[in-house]
Amino acid sequence: MKTSVCSMPRRVRGFTLMELLVVVVIIGLLVALVAPRYFQQIGKSERTAAANQIDALRKATDSYRMDMGRFPRAEEGLAALVQRPDGDARWNGPYLQKAVPLDPWGNAYLYRIPGASTDYEIISLGKDGRSGGDGEDADIGTGG
Repeated sequence: MKTSVCSMPRRVRGFTLMELLVVVVIIGLLVALVAPRYFQQIGKSERTAAANQIDALRKATDSYRMDMGRFPRAEEGLAALVQRPDGDARWNGPYLQKAVPLDPWGNAYLYRIPGASTDYEIISLGKDGRSGGDGEDADIGTGG
């Protein structure tokens, strides 16, 4: 005797379009609330990183001065911290472990000697790479 398995059609229930739209709207609202705070934190961390790099460059520049009796010349720039300038026997570097870093936005730090109100200045032009600005675009710098 043959037994037959009675198979009743099962009704598979999926999500309705309305349910999917509600979920997408909820996810969109959460992203709209969280994303600005996330990107604001990234901006703060980039500014903090730039300030820390400038501090390290300032310390290296001050060490250079202790050995050489002067700050790097304008034409030598910050490269004098990692590469011996021609004819300077008192150079005791390198004063940085690696090459002079770029700022967190990929721009070179500016070195000015003399500075506006100090012996020298090391400046990052901020996110926009231009002098001045507000917020993330504001210049970050320190004098020596």
